[in-house]
Amino acid sequence: MQKEVTVHDAAELLNVSRTHLIGLLDQGQIPHRVIGAHRRIALSDLLAYQDQLEKHRAEALRAMATDAEQLKLYE
Repeated sequence: MQKEVTVHDAAELLNVSRTHLIGLLDQGQIPHRVIGAHRRIALSDLLAYQDQLEKHRAEALRAMATDAEQLKLYE
């Protein structure tokens, strides 16, 4: 059986608001299921999203550093 978390717990884990997380769920960026009126997110899907987000942030930071170096902003 797969461990699932609530929207509240998932938002805390990602350090985002519940409203923002619900938007991500509605956009299909994080898979989830609905039980009655409640949403449940597989912990594995949440951690995969978090990993993807961290990779994207690292790539953006590298690109910014490269741009700054090319523009000679750090001499």
